[in-house]
Amino acid sequence: MDELRTDWLDDFKCILETINQGVIVNDSNKRVLFANSLFLRMSGLSAEELLGRPITDLYPPEDAAELTKRIERRMGEGQSQYEFYLPLRGGGRMPVLVTAKQIKDRDGRLFAVITATDISEQKRAENALREANAQLEQRHREMEEDLLLAARVQQSLVPGSVAWGGVSVEAFYQPVRTIGGDFGLVAPRADHLSILVCDVSGHGIGSALVANRIYTETMSQIERGAGIGEMMKHLNLFVMRNLGSNVFYFTLAATRLNRDEHTLEFAGAGHPPAMIVQPGHDPRLLESRSSVLGLLADAVDGDPVTKVAVQPGDRVIMYTDGFTENFDARREMLGVTGLSEIVRQTALLPLPRMKQEIIDRVAAYRSGPPADDMSLVIVGIP
Repeated sequence: MDELRTDWLDDFKCILETINQGVIVNDSNKRVLFANSLFLRMSGLSAEELLGRPITDLYPPEDAAELTKRIERRMGEGQSQYEFYLPLRGGGRMPVLVTAKQIKDRDGRLFAVITATDISEQKRAENALREANAQLEQRHREMEEDLLLAARVQQSLVPGSVAWGGVSVEAFYQPVRTIGGDFGLVAPRADHLSILVCDVSGHGIGSALVANRIYTETMSQIERGAGIGEMMKHLNLFVMRNLGSNVFYFTLAATRLNRDEHTLEFAGAGHPPAMIVQPGHDPRLLESRSSVLGLLADAVDGDPVTKVAVQPGDRVIMYTDGFTENFDARREMLGVTGLSEIVRQTALLPLPRMKQEIIDRVAAYRSGPPADDMSLVIVGIP
């Protein structure tokens, strides 16, 4: 070992012992000339086991080759830094951050000062974070799959093209997110046709769950033959008692078309007005008599139903405020007036084309993507 010693190294040993990192010094043949006490403690080796040997002797052949590559990769620049590991007595591995720097002594001989910083805690934290991220990604995928399934279920409730006698119905639904709080309902029976459009406050999963619950309860009421005014009162109290007052509220518009009487019953609660349009004429508006539901026990008007006569060629349009609360580039809202004009202009078209034209013209008016769920039901009376 005497031939490996240098005066400068003897001078610096005390300094290298004070460094809070494992330190070794290699000669030009990569033999270890010095290892400070912290490096020895980190590796579990003694000075006798280490000094005079190439550091690569501590590694399996394939890792030794990789370590040599990393040492030499940037040593041409005088310094390199990389992550590797320090083999431990007994076969363990300590992850370390390695910094290697070339120096020359007075005679021009090259040496390498190599520091090893224990990064075990950092690696444990990185692995824990990686596992947590993987779990989050898996949970996110599961939630996305659940949402897509919920969206398919919700879309399955949207009435398609319905024919009831000579009456035709077209419907449209588009949530602003994957699922939403709007729904339209068309329930044909032997002597009448019930149509309802509902808009639950908020967006997303909570609103969708409430909307689906209201949908189910509405169908139950229709099955038992409840009138639309009675049904509206029941739904108001049902939500307050079962889903929590002041948690969710909702608006709705309901109509019932009687086959033999040629009349239409209408009841609305805080909802945009329904429209009845005769092609070539301005639409008539059917306004709500009751306030929003789910907040107050007496929200439904004492006489909530309006009965109007209908005639051949009439079209009844029911929608949620996702169709009216749209703003153009000047921040002017389409509103009921703007939608009424679109309805007037499209009322001469066949019912499916009228529906699509309303959707397209509202989208053309709007600056940017939709900000709210959108539901639309159009009824054509022969």
